[in-house]
Amino acid sequence: MGRAGYHQRSSVAGRRRRSAATLFAPFFVLAALGGCDSRADEPHYDAPAMAQTGDRLFFHAGTGPSFDAGNGQKRQVKSLLNISRPMKYGDFVWNDKNVPAGSAWVLVDLRRQTMSVFRGGAEIGTAVTLYGVDDRPTPTGRFTVLARAKDHRSSVYDAPMPYTLRLTNDGVSIHGSDVREGLGTHGCLGIPLEFARRVFDQISRGDDVFILPDTAGHGDAPSPSQHVS
Repeated sequence: MGRAGYHQRSSVAGRRRRSAATLFAPFFVLAALGGCDSRADEPHYDAPAMAQTGDRLFFHAGTGPSFDAGNGQKRQVKSLLNISRPMKYGDFVWNDKNVPAGSAWVLVDLRRQTMSVFRGGAEIGTAVTLYGVDDRPTPTGRFTVLARAKDHRSSVYDAPMPYTLRLTNDGVSIHGSDVREGLGTHGCLGIPLEFARRVFDQISRGDDVFILPDTAGHGDAPSPSQHVS
């Protein structure tokens, strides 16, 4: 085990750049994610046409992926940040220039070890994330933020977990972490501290978080007793 609240990872997820080969597959893994199934087969898909405008990639009208948010509502992806370089551990990109104010939501891709924040369908931030490994994987599906705590400290690991967004009653949360290669968590999603601060400022109690599975082998939904923080 690594530092308090962390596991040493036996394998490390790939890093991401914006290319057709890596960008579109995760969005179509759970077309109806509201069902919260923990696993899904890798789908066949055709990458939608996109238009590039400066630092942003836009889906053509109606072609962007959407996610079931319950009660007949959907979260539609309209544009993505245009990131051409690989993202490394500890990296994040944030750009909400010209993105109107509105409700925000989070999309996590465990296979590619990334988290994205959307506002009004526009991606405004993305980062490499740590996630659960071994016998305490991160659960997948649709969640809503149950509680927020700017200066949370784990009672189990006696470790700071700043900018906590709690997703489950048994402890799985998004929080600021030391995101370094070789580390995993006990089920939580660990993100760079400054990125966590910005996410915390955007996301409110009740907002949606969609977690796509790691089809390489992690991300199975564990029993509730495995989630502690």
